[in-house]
Amino acid sequence: MKKRPLSWKRWLGGAAVAGLLVGCSAAPYYTNPELPRPPSHPPVDYFSVEWWAPLAPPTRLEFAPREVATPAYDPDNKHVIALTRDGYARAVGPDGKVKWSFRTPLRFNAGARVSEGVVYVPGGDGVLYALDSATGDVKWKYAAGESLATVPVLADGLVLVASESDTLYAVKAADGVWAWQYRRDPPSGFTIRGASTPLVHEGTAYVGFSDGFVVALSISDGSATWEKSLSGAGTEFLDVDAQPVMNEAGQLFVASYKSGIFALEADTGDMVWNTTVGGMTSLLARGQLLFASGDGRVDAYLADSGRLLWSRPLGERAGAAPVFAQGMLLVPIQRSLLFLDPKTGKSRVTWNPGDGITATPYVAGSQVFVLSNNGWLYALDVNGFRG
Repeated sequence: MKKRPLSWKRWLGGAAVAGLLVGCSAAPYYTNPELPRPPSHPPVDYFSVEWWAPLAPPTRLEFAPREVATPAYDPDNKHVIALTRDGYARAVGPDGKVKWSFRTPLRFNAGARVSEGVVYVPGGDGVLYALDSATGDVKWKYAAGESLATVPVLADGLVLVASESDTLYAVKAADGVWAWQYRRDPPSGFTIRGASTPLVHEGTAYVGFSDGFVVALSISDGSATWEKSLSGAGTEFLDVDAQPVMNEAGQLFVASYKSGIFALEADTGDMVWNTTVGGMTSLLARGQLLFASGDGRVDAYLADSGRLLWSRPLGERAGAAPVFAQGMLLVPIQRSLLFLDPKTGKSRVTWNPGDGITATPYVAGSQVFVLSNNGWLYALDVNGFRG
């Protein structure tokens, strides 16, 4: 759907828009125009909505819907690939219209990956699908037999994807043939829902597991180069489910839900520093800074020392994986999308298009694609901070 003109009187009357009309025939939308009430915090001119598409609206008996799969983007066909809780994979064009759809038996736990015209879809039914990005036709399938829980990663002709049962699978990108797998036994106690997306660097895959270990695996055969326990003794909430990240200096960063954030030597796993702030589930390295989000807070640290620069409390809300867009730090906090100044942690905008946002947005230049919990997909045109 495209933007529709709005009069100033309708804006005052409660239409779901924000921003000033400065000699323009149309006002930019900042939320789903079908919603009856306006946003409580107008986002000034930080962004506008180019289009929106209702993909999987909540059913009448559905309570607190959650969309957890990050959208993907195909730059060749200009399709946004959205995996929704109804089990459908859909390609949405730049006009906001669905170009093709593909149904799987169960809801998704993670988003897709697009590479060279192929969409790699991690199925909640335990099947890894390779679809033609232009048409949605199936190219091949690999039946892992375990619910897949991470965005697929491509490296050296392989597709890497982890399951909810602590297995990392490697299959050939060309035909879906099994190459190798690495598995660890989950602990006997409670664990955090989710799995660690592998980080691949110079022929090594770094991945965490729910038993509190981070492991460096050879891409060629899946053999372990080193492994390190980060969570210590115990049986509950030992998870290292955050995707490991690496900065430009080659420093590896990993988060244990129980024991905090670790900076490690990538070659050996030796510890450089550790913060003891628990509950962190996502990391993002950017220049000299390391950002972390999780239960009730978003933090910024100096990457070389682990010194805390700022911390923003979220109350009882949990911060999902953050992304950068036009100089802003975007953090999904279930009820909304939080736009933060990365230098100070100050909130600039809090945006809720309806039922909140759980899935991490996808950033493509100045465009940001957001899948809301009510099953609507949005394309934002982000301006960033001004002044």
